Amino acid sequence: MFKVLITDPIAPEGVEILREAGFQVDEKPDWKGEKLIENIRGYHALIVRSATKVTADVIKAADELRVIGRAGVGLDNIDLNAAKERGIKVLNTPGATAISVAELALGLLLSCARWIPQADRSIRSGKWEKKRFKGIELYGKTLGIIGIGRIGSELAKRAHALGMVILAYDPFVKEHDIAKLVDLDELLSESDFISLHLPLTEDTRHLISTREFELMKEGAVLVNAARGGVVDEDALYKALKSGKLRCAALDVYENEPLPQDSPLRELDNIVMTPHIGAQTVEGQRRAGIEIATKIREYLTGQDNA
Repeated sequence: MFKVLITDPIAPEGVEILREAGFQVDEKPDWKGEKLIENIRGYHALIVRSATKVTADVIKAADELRVIGRAGVGLDNIDLNAAKERGIKVLNTPGATAISVAELALGLLLSCARWIPQADRSIRSGKWEKKRFKGIELYGKTLGIIGIGRIGSELAKRAHALGMVILAYDPFVKEHDIAKLVDLDELLSESDFISLHLPLTEDTRHLISTREFELMKEGAVLVNAARGGVVDEDALYKALKSGKLRCAALDVYENEPLPQDSPLRELDNIVMTPHIGAQTVEGQRRAGIEIATKIREYLTGQDNA
C-alpha cells in the first residue's frame, strides 16, 4: 500500500481521490521542520503547498519517497536539486490557481488606482476625506506584465477588457495574442502599471531594484503577486518614500510572514495582503484535485510525464 503524507491542507476532494485509490493518507499540518524530518520515513508521496519547506534534510530523511506534489505553482519551497539527486519526481499544478491570482492582481491594481484600502481605513477612523483620495482610471493606461504565462495571460485578458494597453516582457514567449512583447527596459519606461508574474530563480532575484525603479515613470504603480524575492524591498521602500512610485501592492515578500519591523509597514502608499493570491475556494479545490490526481497516476504508473 502506498503511503501519502499531506502537510499543508488541500481540498477534501483531493484527499478522497487518494483514499479511493487505496492509498494510506495521513494529514499532518503540524509536521514542519524537524518534526517532518523525524516522521517522513516510510512515505511514498508528500503533498505540500507553500508553508512546508521541503529541504535537503527532509529529502535525505525520506527513505521511501518517490514523488513530491505541490498544490500550487511555485516550487521555491522545495529543494529541487536534492530531489533530482534522489530521483524523486516533483509535480505541481501551474494552471489550477491562475485565475485566482490574476483576479487578485487586478484587485490590487484597482486598489492602488483608487486608494480603496486607504479610504476604507480613513472612513473607519471617523473621517470624510473625499478630496484626499482622488484616483486614476485604468482605462487607456498601459499595463506592463513581466511574465506572460498562465497567470499573466489571465490578467492580460481582464485588463484588456477594461481598455488597458498591454505590454509584456517574457524571454520564453515569442508571440502573444493580446500583449505587445517588448524588452524589459521598454516595458519599465512605458508602463503606467506594472504587474509581476514570474518565478523566483537566481536570474529573477531582485529583478526589480534601484536601476529598474529609476527607469519607471513618475507615479507608476507596481503590483507583485508572484514571489517576494523578485523585488528588492529596500529599493522599493525608497521608491515609495520618495514618491517615484504612486503606489505598490504586494501579496508576497522576501521574508514571510512580513517581519514586524519591516519599514514597508510605515508607508501609506502601499497595499499589502498576506500571500492570498491562490486562496480562493475554486482555486484551492482545483489545485487539490489536480495534485491528487497527478500523485495517484504517478504512483500507479499511469503518468507519462
